[in-house]
Amino acid sequence: MTDVAGHKETDEITGTETTGHEWDGIKELNTPLPRWWLWTFYACIAWAVVYWIAMPAWPLVSSHTKGVLGYASRAVVDQRLAAARAAQSVFVARINAASLGEIRQDPELLAFAIAGGRSAFAVNCSQCHGRGAAGSPGFANLNDDAWLWGGTLDDIHQTITYGIRSDHEETRVGDMPAFVRDEILTRDQVGDVAEYVLSLSGRSADPAAAGRGAAIFAEQCVACHQEGGVGNREVGAPNLSDSIWLYGGDKATIVETVSNGRGGVMPAWTGRLDPTTIKQLAVYVHSLGGGE
Repeated sequence: MTDVAGHKETDEITGTETTGHEWDGIKELNTPLPRWWLWTFYACIAWAVVYWIAMPAWPLVSSHTKGVLGYASRAVVDQRLAAARAAQSVFVARINAASLGEIRQDPELLAFAIAGGRSAFAVNCSQCHGRGAAGSPGFANLNDDAWLWGGTLDDIHQTITYGIRSDHEETRVGDMPAFVRDEILTRDQVGDVAEYVLSLSGRSADPAAAGRGAAIFAEQCVACHQEGGVGNREVGAPNLSDSIWLYGGDKATIVETVSNGRGGVMPAWTGRLDPTTIKQLAVYVHSLGGGE
């Protein structure tokens, strides 16, 4: 850098006076910041100083400066939450006192319950059943009308409250044997049963195997799945004659299911969620379109 301060000149191209500083032949033009910009900058500095004094601003070793105004965002949040709870308390009390059917028949209570249930579902249930409750392999789709344990308001409420194969003493329980692992059937027999199950929805590619599987099904499976594989909600046995599958309906998946059994677990939400929230969840799930 060549400092030629004191030797100012006028730039031939722009007509602007230089500062007298030159770097590698490049001369600095004397173009200071606009006055309004400088005053804005100084005002911001002054505002920052005032803010540091008035509001919580500087971290300390184990705390922070409180500010002369004593403002605390946490206190504001607490106030707003208290106000929201107070506004909801009337509806919460009415839901506590009403039956599920009464909630369903009251448009005002129904709207409140669905809104609360939707929020509770997003926090507690979407991890398994999906954001839109469409489910995934092993996790039930709650939008259709296929229910393992029943789709009435009371059925859904009981399932949410006590869970499926949970640790609650009143949980719903339905166990499917592992027919190959427990040496009840051979692999060939399971293959025949799978062909019969496929035939229930018109998809079997081997009529002879399906015929052999029908006899085995009658002996081993009808007790739970009923004649024709229509299912039994008392034990959570699915309908095998429709096109709705919890784990998958291709032959390989059916063979795996029959060979090693299935036993999904849903937690009991009683004790984790309050009774009002469980009611709201039941009403919300029932409203998704598959409720009976």
